[in-house]
Amino acid sequence: MSAVEAAPAFFLAAVVILVACRAVNALAVRLGQPPVVGEMVTGVLLGPSLLGLLLPGVQEWLFPDSVRTLLYLGGQIGLVIYMFGAGYEFRLSALKEGRKTVAAVSAAGTVVPLALGVGVSVLGANWAGILKPGVSPVVSAAFVAVALAITAFPMMARIITERGLGSTRFGSLALACGALDDVLAWILLAVVLGMHAGTAGPIATAIGGGVLFVLLVWLVVRRIVARVMDNPRVSVDQRMLVTAMFLFGAAWFTDVIGLYAVFGAFMLGLVFPRGEAADAVLARIMPVGRVVFLPLFFTYSGLNTRFALLADPKLLMFALVCIAVAVVGKLGASWGAARLTGEPQPVALRIGVLVNARGLMQLVALNVGLSAGIVSPALFTVLVLVALVTTIMTSPVLGWLDKRDARRYADGEMPEFLLTGRS
Repeated sequence: MSAVEAAPAFFLAAVVILVACRAVNALAVRLGQPPVVGEMVTGVLLGPSLLGLLLPGVQEWLFPDSVRTLLYLGGQIGLVIYMFGAGYEFRLSALKEGRKTVAAVSAAGTVVPLALGVGVSVLGANWAGILKPGVSPVVSAAFVAVALAITAFPMMARIITERGLGSTRFGSLALACGALDDVLAWILLAVVLGMHAGTAGPIATAIGGGVLFVLLVWLVVRRIVARVMDNPRVSVDQRMLVTAMFLFGAAWFTDVIGLYAVFGAFMLGLVFPRGEAADAVLARIMPVGRVVFLPLFFTYSGLNTRFALLADPKLLMFALVCIAVAVVGKLGASWGAARLTGEPQPVALRIGVLVNARGLMQLVALNVGLSAGIVSPALFTVLVLVALVTTIMTSPVLGWLDKRDARRYADGEMPEFLLTGRS
């Protein structure tokens, strides 16, 4: 299919995706889930797991290979804009509060899932045949470990915002822990890619390039953007143009050095000046990225997910083991670390529930592994299921905890964790 022929095919596919997302989102919201969960589910439904299973001809007609390439590009634009917004919403001051708890929870929430991930990968290789031919078992085990250690920081931020938890202690601590977890996970992912390439070059490039990038963004880009935002002679359109140029430039640089575009976008959002001018720019950029382009990323991921593979009893059992290990490793370890640092039981439990959501970030990591040739279709499907389950369970579990504790403190003074965030 030529580029001229692919363009109308892409527009049709985009319409189908956006309509399907709206419908599933409405259902997800009614069930108490954030809209982004609906978009994740829509991607799976439009893939071979449902549409391809029932109407394979229709799915192939809607999403031929040439259109999938365009969906990937469109999805990357949505992802970069979304992560830029996540960085903008994040406050570094959150890291200063409860530094002891943040350090302990991030360490435990990374190390324990890594260790369990290696173990479960060895089990899956010998039992369910999850390894991709030609890929070292060590690399595969390291990739699974990193995938299980990831926290869906942007999705967690969205859940915290939508539930009004941003001002609570556990909300700010969870955001800080999630941000640290993801930074560590992206560095570790670069290490895994270097192991797969058989050379230390990608690791050195990622670390050295990452340090250079952070310095450039902090010392140069931040000041230029601040001047543009403070200049009253610069129109909103011009500010948006400058923002887009730096955003795509940051995405390009971090992608080239192996840290991937999402890291650059998040860092730019983190140092972006706050104020009315910046809010006006984000108010124009974010809806387009989040509502129009981000669903393309979920659909691209869904097109690579084959839940029919779970008809194999061994693979299904392995998937259930992975889910259990993921929850115990992340939620359990984070809860335990928070308790050891002196956090009250309700606060520690909520921190564990929030950082347990993997959602978007795990899908990003899985697509990186898929494009690098590390992940087999079976392993990709299992880890997508882990991402879905750990994300979908977050809101219901938080709601259940709120109702349980509301009954417990009904006759006394309401504690801080119940003053906000009631569903």
